[in-house]
Amino acid sequence: METLSQHLEYLGLCGDDTEAEDQILESLNGILLALTEDKQRSFSLLRESGIFLTLAKILKGNTRCAVKAAQVLSEIAKNEEMKKTCIEADLVLTLIPLLESTDQEMLLHAGRAIGRICYDNRDLQEELVKVGVITSLVRILTDYAESEPLVHVDLLALCNLADFDTAKEALSKTKVAEQLVKQLRRAENHERLEIVFEVLQALAENDVLKMQLVEAGVQEVLSEILLRLQGSSQAEDTCIVKAASDLIVSLLLGVVNKVQMLEEGVAERIQALLRSEMPPVQFKLLGTLRMLADGQADAAEILGQDPMLLNRLVQWCNANDHVSVRGEANRLLASILRHNRSQEVVKAIQEAQAVKHLVSMTTSKHAALQNEALNALAIASAIDLETLEESFKESQLVQSLHKLLQDDNTSPEVKCNSMSLLCSLLKSGDLRQEIEADKIKETLEQLCSHNNAKVVKEAVTTLQVLRGERPISLPSSP
Repeated sequence: METLSQHLEYLGLCGDDTEAEDQILESLNGILLALTEDKQRSFSLLRESGIFLTLAKILKGNTRCAVKAAQVLSEIAKNEEMKKTCIEADLVLTLIPLLESTDQEMLLHAGRAIGRICYDNRDLQEELVKVGVITSLVRILTDYAESEPLVHVDLLALCNLADFDTAKEALSKTKVAEQLVKQLRRAENHERLEIVFEVLQALAENDVLKMQLVEAGVQEVLSEILLRLQGSSQAEDTCIVKAASDLIVSLLLGVVNKVQMLEEGVAERIQALLRSEMPPVQFKLLGTLRMLADGQADAAEILGQDPMLLNRLVQWCNANDHVSVRGEANRLLASILRHNRSQEVVKAIQEAQAVKHLVSMTTSKHAALQNEALNALAIASAIDLETLEESFKESQLVQSLHKLLQDDNTSPEVKCNSMSLLCSLLKSGDLRQEIEADKIKETLEQLCSHNNAKVVKEAVTTLQVLRGERPISLPSSP
């Protein structure tokens, strides 16, 4: 500690003397040595010495010693109390211009120092974005993509800043998407993958960056990762699969992205991973496939004509031990039918014996799920009622619909969708007999005086179809 005091004293006296660079470097190395031997006492002496103003002068005016000064600061900033002293000495603004250096060692130590000083400090982080640090970070990621230590520091910085809208806006004006996709592809360990995924997930919240990521081919790399981890039961791999699935879902919020995702074979990769026996992963991947199918007829057709997938979904629909997976499997089946326009898909779902699960879904406690099932069955009936007729009778669809119409707790929308499906079923002679035998006509007549105008309108229309009359369109309520 006595030696440290001497080094600090010397730097205080001669720290800005460019003629004494060798001695300045020796003193800076002395500080680093003292920090490795006794951090707490060293920190105490450093605080009392006022060395920070000297370090700032070295950083600004002594090119040869600046790298070592930045290294000293990066070590000092590991301590929470010392971070405050660095902030008070305004060292962050002194360090930022050093990120324009071409010296990799300088970039590494300056980057670490800035990262540690600003960690968990939203005001300082926002200030970094304002003074243009994003441009420097992307330049470093581009110019030194093969330098593991620099890339690590850079990704951590992006991870801490990417939540800011101002940072996303600044990043959207750079080539960061290309660089992150490159880093995702070359990532060889779980820690690196997790950091890259965290940055990508934050950026995917921005529409411009989302499109840039897709244009940069992120979906292709995600497919490769999912394929590589197929069949693994390691906890770390499971985390990566979930992160990849989360990112796919975020990227799928635009229809254009869905088309590109399909072309890259993401659906096939996810289906392969569904063979995993990890419910949390299955749940996430099923949700991802549902996102692919939503609003995308091509995707629905691909998924709906895959017998292995359909059989797996039917198995999960029977899984009482994993309610979340069972629910998501039902929703995916409904989504495939709702967005499908192909008779082949209807036949495939019938052959997989999946219809009874969709009928069961109409009695869910959640109105949203009921509506998904009812709409799916209505669309399937419109496409190929003859194929489904026998399954509808076996699963007692008509009786289920009648109960929904009779139940006062059924939401107006569910009642309307139930009647819309009934209108489709009435095209079948056998199902019409069931509807008449179950005395649904009486229930429909009661619904003609319902307090909801849409329910009344649908009840009148359904009665007309039941009687064989041509439906007369009623004026909409104001």
